[in-house]
Amino acid sequence: MAASVCRVGSTVGKTLAKARSPLLLSLRRGQASISYAQSLVGAPETRLTTLENGLRVASEETGHATCTVGLWINAGSRYESEKNNGAGFFLEHMAFKGTKNHPQTALEQQVESMGAHLSAYTSREHTAYYMKTLAKDLPKAVELLAEVVQSCSLNEAEIEQQRGVVLRELEEVEGNLQEVCLDLLHATAYQGTPLGQSVLGPSNTARTLTRQDLVDYINSHYKAPRMVLSAAGGVNHEELVGLAESHLSGVSFQYEGDAVPVLSPCRFTGSEICMRDDGLPLAHIAFAVEGAGSTSPDIVPLMVANSIIGSFDLTYGGGKNLSSRLARLAVEEDLCHSFQAFHSSYSNTGLLGIYFVCDKHKIEDMMHWSQNAWMNLCTTVTESDVARGKNALKASLAGQLNGTTPICDDIGRHILNYGRRIPLAEWDARIDAVTPKIVRDVCSKYIYDKCPAVSAVGPVEQLPDYNRVRSAMYWLRF
Repeated sequence: MAASVCRVGSTVGKTLAKARSPLLLSLRRGQASISYAQSLVGAPETRLTTLENGLRVASEETGHATCTVGLWINAGSRYESEKNNGAGFFLEHMAFKGTKNHPQTALEQQVESMGAHLSAYTSREHTAYYMKTLAKDLPKAVELLAEVVQSCSLNEAEIEQQRGVVLRELEEVEGNLQEVCLDLLHATAYQGTPLGQSVLGPSNTARTLTRQDLVDYINSHYKAPRMVLSAAGGVNHEELVGLAESHLSGVSFQYEGDAVPVLSPCRFTGSEICMRDDGLPLAHIAFAVEGAGSTSPDIVPLMVANSIIGSFDLTYGGGKNLSSRLARLAVEEDLCHSFQAFHSSYSNTGLLGIYFVCDKHKIEDMMHWSQNAWMNLCTTVTESDVARGKNALKASLAGQLNGTTPICDDIGRHILNYGRRIPLAEWDARIDAVTPKIVRDVCSKYIYDKCPAVSAVGPVEQLPDYNRVRSAMYWLRF
């Protein structure tokens, strides 16, 4: 298996991921299954150590024969300017093209000889470089990851070669209408701010980025206090800390001239952006209000609310007995091909919305019933709705941690966002505390009578006028 780069879209893409695991988690073959509640009690502890330079080391030992280890960094497109937008994504492409100690061929041979898989992704606030390998090869994996982050060669010839690769990928992404639609949603919702920028950056920036731009980006953002060495699987925490001290204690914690990058608040703007193309077969629509930041106490009630709305995809089957009201309507009225409620949360803001794909003649009806679902959350959500949403959310959270790689990613992002790993048992308790009144109050706070951001791609002539969309954000009460 050769070294490869796997980019995991944006935070929205992650939010749109669907649950795949049931509430019952099975042990190894030959043992009895355990309940969801028992699995919470027996979950391994996440251990956290901070090195002298501020770099944090976090791990969860699960006893697997394999492990995933990686570096999670507080750096992404939100930290970029209009001039260097896309620098983080470009660096992701350069990361596996060789280091000062290991040229590209040697690096790929090292990874392949271990039977490992080397990957990376960039989002709006985070960058990650990680490796899935056998537990016995953890020392070599940490050594290679440390080299990738600290001594990427950034050869001029390789930069020019990767420039062409990045430009081709930008062209390919234009064919992914979901990603285009959600990027446009960010662009209009956070217009004039760094969150409005795409993770990949525009093509004109990809053509003009220089080696010095990439070096400046690394020097500005790849600092020890903004990094987490995360690992999950067959790992020993003390060994991991020792490896971090050997290979990462030299990562700088100082900024030139004390120019510490600080995230400025990103203003949300209720607005609309459309990219009409009547040659496309289906319309892609997304609309959202400003949601909660990742550390807000409102995040769990909003997650429950989204679980109540749920998701639907025509290719997955399902009929008139689907639990989500909007999904039942989608089947009965043939409203759409798919929809998904999402909440993309960032450090101090978020996008709470619904994305759907439908025939051009159904746009108005789907918008009406989607906004109606929002109004129901604000006014008439019931005990049974909330109970169902809570169960679906618990299943989703448990299902997303199925394997060492998603656990490692969860640890890395949690340490960056919260300063600690929030265990599944704590999420479970916070979900249990949500009541119908809390859902109504929190949804009223974020949704009711708020100006939404709307993006649309495809044959969208019949998208209702923005003033009509805005007027459907409240119900007259008598």
